[in-house]
Amino acid sequence: MAKRDYYEVLGVQKGATKEEIKKGYRKLAVMYHPDKNPGNKEAEDKFKEATEAYEVLSDDQKRQIYDQYGFAGLEGMAGGSGGNQGYSHAFHDFEDLFGGFGDVFENLFGGGASSSRRRSGGPDHGASLRYDLEISFKDAVFGTKAEISFQHNEACESCRGTGGAEGSKRKTCPSCGGAGQIRRSAGFFSVAQTCPTCQGEGTVVDNPCKVCGGSGLQKKRKKIVVTIPPGVDNGKRITVPNQGDAGRNGGPAGDLVIILHVAPHRYFERNGQDLYCAIPVSMTQAALGSEITVTSLDDKKIKMRIPAGTQHGKLLRLRGEGVPYGTSGRNGDMYIKVLITVPTKLSVKAKQLLEEVAAIQGEDANPKPVAISDLGN
Repeated sequence: MAKRDYYEVLGVQKGATKEEIKKGYRKLAVMYHPDKNPGNKEAEDKFKEATEAYEVLSDDQKRQIYDQYGFAGLEGMAGGSGGNQGYSHAFHDFEDLFGGFGDVFENLFGGGASSSRRRSGGPDHGASLRYDLEISFKDAVFGTKAEISFQHNEACESCRGTGGAEGSKRKTCPSCGGAGQIRRSAGFFSVAQTCPTCQGEGTVVDNPCKVCGGSGLQKKRKKIVVTIPPGVDNGKRITVPNQGDAGRNGGPAGDLVIILHVAPHRYFERNGQDLYCAIPVSMTQAALGSEITVTSLDDKKIKMRIPAGTQHGKLLRLRGEGVPYGTSGRNGDMYIKVLITVPTKLSVKAKQLLEEVAAIQGEDANPKPVAISDLGN
C-alpha cells in the first residue's frame, strides 16, 4: 500500500508551523492511542503513521529533505520513511505533549530499549549514520573517488567502551531496582518507561569513566575515501559497513549510509543510461547535409553526419557514448537534438540567393496546421 503524504497524515498544509504540526499530531495521538483502543489494529496503524509523520515534519533537517526529495530522500535515515530504526525525536516530544510516556513508542515500534529489560552490561549494536554527498553530473556518469569527513562515536580509549573506570563494578540501578523500567500513569495512560538512569539495563557502573562520563563512547572525526561507481543516479545509496557509531559495551558498529545528490549539468541531461544534448546547426547545413564535430561528456571530439533535409528537433544517435552500465563495459547512447538556427541578419548577396531558392521551391503562403500528436515524430 502506498504511503500517504506526511502533511496529509497530520491534516496540515505544507507550509505549516511547528506548532500547527504538533497540534495536528497531538489530536491524532490522543484519538488513536493504543490504551484508548486496545486490540484495535487499525487504530494502532494510524497511531504509528501519525508518529512517523511527526518524527519527520517536526525535525527541520528531515523536513527539508522530505520536502525536496520525498520519501526516497529519507531512506537510510533513522526515523524516516518506514522501518523502526528510531523514533527518538518523537519519544522526547511525546513527553512534552503528554507528560512523559515516551516508551509507548518503544512498545509499538521496537525503537530504543524494548519493553523487556536489556541484558545487563551486554553489547548493543551501534547506530547507522547518514551522510549526504553532492557530486557532479560527470562524476555520476563515469565514477570517481571522494574523500569525506564525518563525526561518529568510537569506543572510549580509556575504558575500552565499558563506561567504567578501572576496577569498577556494576551494581543494581537505584532508580528502577534492576527492572530496567519505571511505570508512570496519568488519566487513561499507564505505560512502562525505560529507566533514564540505566537506559534499560537494570545496572549501572559504580565508578563511571571520567573520560566518557560512563557512556563508553567518544565523539571522533574521521576521513575516508569512498569509491563512486560509474552510472550512479540521483538518490543512490552507498553503504559503508561498520563506519557508523560504535556499539556500547563492545557491540558492533553501525553502518555509514551515503546518499548521493547529483548536480545538474549545463548542457547534458540523462534518461536511464542515455545522454541527451542539443546542438545548433545552420539551415543550410540541415538542408544540404553536413559533417560536424560534437564534444561528448568526457570531452571526446566526435565527428557525425547531419543528413540532408534534417528537420528542426530531429534526434540523432551516437551509439555507445552514453552512461556506463556499471562495470560491464557497455554504455548507453548519446542523443543529439538538432536545433536549426535562422540568421537574423543577411548580406545583400545572401538575401538574393535565398529569394532565388524561395522562388524555385515555391513558398506556401497558406500552410495547414500540423497535428500536435505528429510533433514528436
